[in-house]
Amino acid sequence: MLCIKNGRIHDLVKEEPYVADILVKDGKIAAIGEHLEADGAEVMDASGRDVYPGFVDAHSHLGLDGYGIGFEGQDYNEGSDPCTPQLRGIDSFNPMDPTVNMAAMGGVTCVGTGPGSANVLGGTFFAVKTTGRCVDDMVVKDPVAMKCAFGENPKRFYKGRGNEVRMATAAHLREMLLKASDYKERKEAAGDDPLKRPAFDMKLEALIPVLNREIPLKAHAHQANDIFTAIRIAKEFHTKLTLEHVTEGHLIVEELVKENLPLAVGPTFGHATKVELLNKSWTTPGILAKAGCHVSIISDAPVTPLHNLPLYAGMAMKAGMDPYDALRAITINAAEHIGVADRVGSLETGKDADLVICKGSPMEISGVVKYVFINGELVE
Repeated sequence: MLCIKNGRIHDLVKEEPYVADILVKDGKIAAIGEHLEADGAEVMDASGRDVYPGFVDAHSHLGLDGYGIGFEGQDYNEGSDPCTPQLRGIDSFNPMDPTVNMAAMGGVTCVGTGPGSANVLGGTFFAVKTTGRCVDDMVVKDPVAMKCAFGENPKRFYKGRGNEVRMATAAHLREMLLKASDYKERKEAAGDDPLKRPAFDMKLEALIPVLNREIPLKAHAHQANDIFTAIRIAKEFHTKLTLEHVTEGHLIVEELVKENLPLAVGPTFGHATKVELLNKSWTTPGILAKAGCHVSIISDAPVTPLHNLPLYAGMAMKAGMDPYDALRAITINAAEHIGVADRVGSLETGKDADLVICKGSPMEISGVVKYVFINGELVE
């Protein structure tokens, strides 16, 4: 057992922080309150320190890209085929990559990670903790979403190979979803008769959870027109949808409010390295959150370093985002975005004991992450 005493608690249930104790038992938060009994527990005095839930990144490629390795370490885009829904991000994840521990030491304790955006359909994302040696022991939820991509990336990657314009990207995705719908109907009509079932197709099997609304399409879309194409196709096939990057979201606020979809905004740090990023702005997450949208702030690691996630929320604050909205964007909103809010994203009894103890605000340069606990264990 562990009892953290007298910390200033940011639980993400109440907007205002308060001073209290947190009792941790068997990797879970057992109690939160004043003057908790700590008999038999290791006691940590957090007086004068701020205690946050572990930070959550809803969109990265952590563990699928090697730190300081180059191409050999890149395992997040399969270049042989624009449509690879059968791939599972978990099968490329390397827990030993230095960026995993770097993320943990920065207070980012849970991430959504998976295939990149080169492919029209890239495979499944999963949610994982940022400590451990075997990915199977680190998984929070698998799968959480099916990655798809619009815009420049699939056009550029498959130029000369049947995907040079946005119309082709949309057509490839529709074709796969239509085939999967037909395949699903034939399987269901066959019932228990194996002779009537369609020939097994791993790609189409992988899309059945999307059609059944068990997992969403996780749509890479920067430009407004790509965002609308993603929404259009999701409506055509009655699938769930989360929007990723949403760089031009501030230009279409009214439409996004009406759609009421989870929005993962970023990465915003750095230059506009392609045409579809020309309208990139730190004001975007704040504008969308103020309008009532469900906003997460993401690193898209390795595009930007994942361990700096709290600072990206701070940059959004500097550009006008409400501080509580910014904190929600890297905690509970991000957890909800990837479907793991029952375990992480806030400090509540029964949730995983993922805790970050800071001196000052981690969303400011002067803030220092002093201690990180994942599942109640100190990360070192």
